[in-house]
Amino acid sequence: MAPPRTDSRGIVAAPDLFARVRFRRREPAGALRPYVEHYWLIDWDLTEPYEAHVVPHPCVNIVFQRDEEGGDVGEVAGVGLGLFTRKLRGRGRVCGAQFRPGGFRPFLPGRPVSDFTGRRLPLPEAYPGSAAASGAVLGPESEDARVAAFDAFLLALAPAPDTLADRAMAAADLVRRDRSIRRVDELAEAVGLSVRSVQRLFAAYVGVSPKWAILRYRIHEALERAGADRTIDWAALAVELGYSDQAHLVRDFTTRVGVSPTAYAQMLTAP
Repeated sequence: MAPPRTDSRGIVAAPDLFARVRFRRREPAGALRPYVEHYWLIDWDLTEPYEAHVVPHPCVNIVFQRDEEGGDVGEVAGVGLGLFTRKLRGRGRVCGAQFRPGGFRPFLPGRPVSDFTGRRLPLPEAYPGSAAASGAVLGPESEDARVAAFDAFLLALAPAPDTLADRAMAAADLVRRDRSIRRVDELAEAVGLSVRSVQRLFAAYVGVSPKWAILRYRIHEALERAGADRTIDWAALAVELGYSDQAHLVRDFTTRVGVSPTAYAQMLTAP
């Protein structure tokens, strides 16, 4: 089964973050759902700064955010390759659209998604004339009105049907929900393409290689398990996720999350 919409995969120390901010997910308009996973909305009013960390998904986000001075800005956030960190201060608001892996390309068909990987592009550079969209999405106090404004912005971009985008989304979704796929050649066989064709498809529509996506979903699963079970058997999980041994999982986890699995488990149990 695919991970449920309410899970916190990718968010480091999610309970700690959720105790400090209002975090919600909302569905987009029906016409957008083939491409957009969900909207995510965050509001905060903090007396002390808080540093949030996310291990990014293999997907593009369009993000509208209000800074401390009340300025509203929008950006296209490509797939983040490293740990994403943001310090939250004072009062703030963010409204984001998380596209399905492979689902962003129809909204900007002239460029491969790999052009945005590791980059955050001001929205007007991607969509000239879109400067007013930030205020339209962030301005309303009503959450429903913000979601409706986000729907209107994306629907106005009129994404054209794209069979390759459909194929890329299906392949990426298979990687996410089928833990038995551990190598690119296994994915290629499952979707009926050559290894090279899958690699080209992911570069153009997902923005990262299929191998990168496979490894990233392993870490998301490890994070989720660590958050749900403080007595997790890391050696058994390493086998389940296709690592050669526990040491390999520990190295990968430490590199991507910034702390070892043991330190992460201790962080979650700290008062």
